[in-house]
Amino acid sequence: MKKVVVAGCLCLDITPEFYNSKDGEKKSAAQWFLPGKLMQVGEASIHTGGAVANTGLAFRRFGADVSLMGKVGDDAFGKLVLNLLDQYGGSRGVAVSGDCSTAYTVVLAPPGIDRIFFHNAGANDVFGLEDLDFGEIAQADLFHLGYPTIMRRMFEHPEELLEIYGRVKELGVKTSLDLTAIEEDSDAAKADWPSLFQKLLPMVDYFVPSAEEICFLIDRDMYNQWTERAAGGDLTEILDIEKDIRPLAERLLTWGAGAVLIKCGIKGLYLKTGQNRELPEDWKELELFEPSYRADRVRSATGAGDVSIAAFLTGLLEGKEPRRCLSLAAAAGACCVTEFDSLSGLLTMEEMEEKIDRGWEKYTQ
Repeated sequence: MKKVVVAGCLCLDITPEFYNSKDGEKKSAAQWFLPGKLMQVGEASIHTGGAVANTGLAFRRFGADVSLMGKVGDDAFGKLVLNLLDQYGGSRGVAVSGDCSTAYTVVLAPPGIDRIFFHNAGANDVFGLEDLDFGEIAQADLFHLGYPTIMRRMFEHPEELLEIYGRVKELGVKTSLDLTAIEEDSDAAKADWPSLFQKLLPMVDYFVPSAEEICFLIDRDMYNQWTERAAGGDLTEILDIEKDIRPLAERLLTWGAGAVLIKCGIKGLYLKTGQNRELPEDWKELELFEPSYRADRVRSATGAGDVSIAAFLTGLLEGKEPRRCLSLAAAAGACCVTEFDSLSGLLTMEEMEEKIDRGWEKYTQ
């Protein structure tokens, strides 16, 4: 069993269930969000969120030995987060602080409308070096961190993020890094991300951002062009793999990443690797694209990218060939969206492989 440490962002996710109108017609965003109106919704799904919970517990579901390293406040939300983590195998490694509140996110996901997040960073803003157990990390096969883009200490003091990855690499442990979206007018958006990535990526073996996230951070002009082309729709649906995604991956490889996996939403996943890192021979100089699988139903896409990463990296650690790792990543995403939280819909690696081998239908535009 491979050992993985997942560190970084941890929060409580609160997701109310939305219904279509009585005649089955989907409501628009304007119909749902009307000032002064009382809108009836269903039960709230309350679950852990953030990379530590979503990716970390998915790793555990897929068969890895996982250590979680996050931070919560000594408050009601924090106690609930710890209790929920314990239900999935334990919260050991999560720090509790009386000096900050627990992070939380309200996830609004009406049918047919892209998710809206109301997020309070809480303890994630003060997560740092002292919250990591490097003795535990030294025993791991992989160290994964997400998401420095919404962790104030990480983007205001990038030297600390660089020190974290530097110390992990000195231990001889493989590394991966994930991001999440940020607001255009946020403090995080003002950080010099291109400069940081050029220093950080030589220490990242597997960089796994989404297309929108990484484009916004390193090429704002291109991102604005994408949003204009999308005309208010789902940005990922208008992306061209060769013209839009490949140039981003090539730039990230040039900056030093060992392998780049870019999540492209409903379209699928794009993988590009170089040859100058300690990659397995069959992983060098690759360019692969894997379309998404059709989900049995769609309730919420919350955490779909996170669990896809866990499936991809689990397959890699188990020595599976690259195409199979991508297929498992796509499969995990399709399983995830069938429920409101990121974990309830997941199958085991073996179950996903069986479904893939039986000819699971792909999404095609």
